[in-house]
Amino acid sequence: MVAAIVFWGLAVVAVAAGVAVFVVDSMARATYALAVSFIAVGALIILLQQSYLGVITILMMVMEMAVMAVYMVMFMGMNPALMPMDMTHGKKTAIGASAGVFVLLASGALLIPWPERRGVPAEDLTNALGMEIMGEKMLVMAVVGPVMVATIVAGVVLAAGRTRYDRLGDDLRRRPADDPQPGGVGR
Repeated sequence: MVAAIVFWGLAVVAVAAGVAVFVVDSMARATYALAVSFIAVGALIILLQQSYLGVITILMMVMEMAVMAVYMVMFMGMNPALMPMDMTHGKKTAIGASAGVFVLLASGALLIPWPERRGVPAEDLTNALGMEIMGEKMLVMAVVGPVMVATIVAGVVLAAGRTRYDRLGDDLRRRPADDPQPGGVGR
């Protein structure tokens, strides 16, 4: 009973946050709503005893939303959370396309005969699933994480208008610092 309540609660959160992506009036709020939706979906996957996929979904989506927020601030040059905008374009076309895809997928799920299970499940489903998904690509995935972090750091550095080298000189020894406004940090 508790599992069913948690399942339906997470399902409502996932759908409501997904709807919020198209209702809120800024890119930052839409990004955070999308992150909440994917976290709820990841928690649902964990609840279905697929811990590996659930944790990967949560980690991957949170990192993706963090990268998106950093790039919004970096390239837009203002606080996107405060800038109202309309997140939908071509609403009638989008609604028609999504309704058509839903009908197609739902009819496929309901009308196609599902095959019977062959064989037995592996003893450790999470390990078997991880090996099936990643296989020989585990090294690639281990390298992608640090590359993404380096990309975020590089984006922030490139977006910064002034650096410590502008303030303190090439050798970082200029005293007092050359600040556009006197007073330094915490004025």
